[in-house]
Amino acid sequence: MTTIAYKDGVIAYDSRQTRGGAIVSDNAPKCQVVDGVSFFLSGAVCDEKALIAAYFGTPSAVAVECSGYAVDDGKLLMVGHDDKTGIWRQELDPENPDAIGSGSAYALAAMDMGANAEEAVRAAMKRDIYTGGKVVTFRMVG
Repeated sequence: MTTIAYKDGVIAYDSRQTRGGAIVSDNAPKCQVVDGVSFFLSGAVCDEKALIAAYFGTPSAVAVECSGYAVDDGKLLMVGHDDKTGIWRQELDPENPDAIGSGSAYALAAMDMGANAEEAVRAAMKRDIYTGGKVVTFRMVG
């Protein structure tokens, strides 16, 4: 899986990709930009295209096993797949830190203790075997 953290206008994420209990890569890209929307996704890599397509109105006929954040027109959204409607999205309060993925509990605890988003992902990397590689940051504009 992965760890993606948000705090104070910054999204940070690791670069590790795993399959089962094996590390596939520590250089996996986690940000995809489609039609001006930045997606930061966690879960099954093979389902990312289906989730992005559902975001833009093309629902998937099968279950989609990934979710994440989207930055659309300066707004931070949590996005996922709903088997009935195709997509669900929820605007997040930009004042509240948030994290998703396998290391999210570690990242949230670190942010509660004062860490920024990048430091929170680094904290998750120490305890979550599915979080690793490099830490990449994205600063929201808006």
